[in-house]
Amino acid sequence: MKAEIIAVGTELLLGQIVNTNAQFLSVELATLGIDVYFQTVVGDNMTRLQESIQLASQRADIILLTGGIGPTQDDLTKDALAAFLRRELHIDRLAMDHVAQFFTKRDVHMTENNRRQALVIDGSTPLPNATGLAVGNALSHEGKYYIILPGPPKEMAPMFHEQAKPWLLQHALTDEMPIYSSMLKFAGIGESLLEDRLLDLIQNQSDPTIAPYAKEGEVTVRISTKATSEQEAMIKLNALEKQIQSLLPEHMYASGDIPIEKAIVDLMTDQGKTLSAAESCTGGLLMERITSVPGSATVFLGGIVCYSNQMKEKLLNVPHDLLEGEDAPGAVSAEVAQVLAEQVRMITDTDYGLAITGVAGPAYSERKPVGLVYIAIAERDKKTEVYELNLIGNRETIRVRTVKSLLYRLWRIIVN
Repeated sequence: MKAEIIAVGTELLLGQIVNTNAQFLSVELATLGIDVYFQTVVGDNMTRLQESIQLASQRADIILLTGGIGPTQDDLTKDALAAFLRRELHIDRLAMDHVAQFFTKRDVHMTENNRRQALVIDGSTPLPNATGLAVGNALSHEGKYYIILPGPPKEMAPMFHEQAKPWLLQHALTDEMPIYSSMLKFAGIGESLLEDRLLDLIQNQSDPTIAPYAKEGEVTVRISTKATSEQEAMIKLNALEKQIQSLLPEHMYASGDIPIEKAIVDLMTDQGKTLSAAESCTGGLLMERITSVPGSATVFLGGIVCYSNQMKEKLLNVPHDLLEGEDAPGAVSAEVAQVLAEQVRMITDTDYGLAITGVAGPAYSERKPVGLVYIAIAERDKKTEVYELNLIGNRETIRVRTVKSLLYRLWRIIVN
């Protein structure tokens, strides 16, 4: 089946809100075996909204509309779809009770326009809103299936999972086999090189399918198959995953959609290892990534943002003659990165000490180019590893890529 997603709201066209609903729904529909061929964004205008619905109904079997179902006069989605289908709107009693109770519990006066949030189209199935007020709608009409969902993602996603998805499975997808997918995560390799390494497999593999796509500093591969049961699907997916892992063992860090910092924290937790960090040009970004992982407190003991030379000297005992002087290598150097990693490891008494020093830009520093970064990993009773990076991009891109590069190299060391 083919689907089209229509996101409603002038604020989307103005760029005031990012349309994350379309991304979410596309992923969810793919798992149901539904292909999304078009995504439309339309403002709060009755004529243009009806035109969008008409066009979608000509080229899709399932039309999902998000947004425009609130209490104000410019919330037109239900009105537009009802007019297009030549049906009336009415107040759903249970939805109205839900709205009224919201105001009663808070002892707040309910204005008359809030009744609009309980409107449903005649002959439709109301979709209760567990996290908001506006009720959704689902209905079939002349072989097409229409679903109306709220605009706020915190309301839209639960309603889709709990209400719309079961409705689709019962009414629209009775003859469809669901799609099962696995996510494989890779680091330390670009999308083009990864695809080249997997090219023979991609070209000769029709089921399950292989789809790589890149994010900043990492690559994700989605493998998907249609099957009558999850057990049947997992047999096929697991077999393909083993083939892919055998081709890229030094880059595949996870079977599952998790960031590399989560994989590292899990590995170090299992091994009873600890780490600390000293950051200069990344200003704490590395530590933020690690500590964003639940349970990281057992692994990450602490760190220092040593942005200035003075802090490098005072807090981490970097020799002055390494930082300044005519023959000094300077703060942006392999020598300083090594000292930072070793000192922060010794000060915190951790198994690993991580360090970053470099030029994130936009201006040169110490007559060294933007993108020149040194990272170091000091391991207890082992030789410290220092790496030179020559990165391109703006300031934020360089900072993110630096952190990703260091995390990848740490992962390799831990795995090995």
